[in-house]
Amino acid sequence: MKKQKIDTMKELSVAIGVSRPTLSRYFQDPSSVRRSTAARIQRELEKIEYVPNFFATRMNRKTTGLIGVVIPYLNDLFFTKLLQAIEIAAMDAGFTVIMQCSHFDPAIEARAAETFMSMSVDGALVVPLGNQSDLRAYERLKERLPFVLVDSRPATMPDVDFVGSDHLQSTSLITEYLCRVGEPPVFLAMPRVNFNAMEREHAYIDCMRKLGHEPEIIGTELIEDFWYFEEHGEAVMNAAFGGGELTERSILCVNDRVAIGALRAAFRHGLVPGRGAKGGLRIAGHDDYPLCPFTAPSLTTVAQNVDEIGEAAVSRLVKKMSGNVEPDQPEIQLFNGALKLRESA
Repeated sequence: MKKQKIDTMKELSVAIGVSRPTLSRYFQDPSSVRRSTAARIQRELEKIEYVPNFFATRMNRKTTGLIGVVIPYLNDLFFTKLLQAIEIAAMDAGFTVIMQCSHFDPAIEARAAETFMSMSVDGALVVPLGNQSDLRAYERLKERLPFVLVDSRPATMPDVDFVGSDHLQSTSLITEYLCRVGEPPVFLAMPRVNFNAMEREHAYIDCMRKLGHEPEIIGTELIEDFWYFEEHGEAVMNAAFGGGELTERSILCVNDRVAIGALRAAFRHGLVPGRGAKGGLRIAGHDDYPLCPFTAPSLTTVAQNVDEIGEAAVSRLVKKMSGNVEPDQPEIQLFNGALKLRESA
């Protein structure tokens, strides 16, 4: 039997015989109306075709129930995994996530912040581009609503709450491991525009010096404007291997995507990195990108605790939104990484 289609709350009120304010309360929280009324509404809704307007049900509320999230790149499974962790934690806390992508463009990133303000979201979680982010946009955002930085903490935003990884701990962990199992590692960096990449590079330098080794860093120069992580890693290592260099060294890559490019360069030159392979070539990364177990050889890396980071970021934001934090006291939460030993090192 075809159900009657109803488009507006006014029409629904007439059809069910319940006032619009009562219907609005029911859609916000069924337990906020009398049990008999809730049962009646539910019974009648089964007979008709009606989808409540998300924003209309929140027009007279102090909260929209929305959390805005900005990520820098859609085609990166790390950010997909982080977004998943945030969304699960947000749903558990009773909020809906609205996501915007900055596409590595400060202007688009600033526009995303403006969009969240115009939508009156309750708060925002931001994975910023870095020091190139439009600081004025975030100053406006901070004046209008609570927000927390996630994963990356630019030097331009020292007074904003931050949840992310302890790169000193995680990079030192894998640097020490590589020093134990082979030659001290060379650090395959990337052009110095990424906050996390710089933190890991500095952590590598400090750890190597503490262990009595001289740091060696390659790959800091931009090779092509349109090349990013994988292309960069492949190009740098292809040049090195082609010149007969670093073929029996440990290579610690700034992140897993750069390491995947390095693995491809090794394959092109007939090299097989790994603990069980002939020679001393080892390649390792950082992050535990979801594809790491499926590269050939599978990639040794250090995992970021993404689930805990997402949950802690949402928890901190919810506290800020409820006013249960000290003003002007930014909280920094750092989570340790964990070694993931696989075939490549």
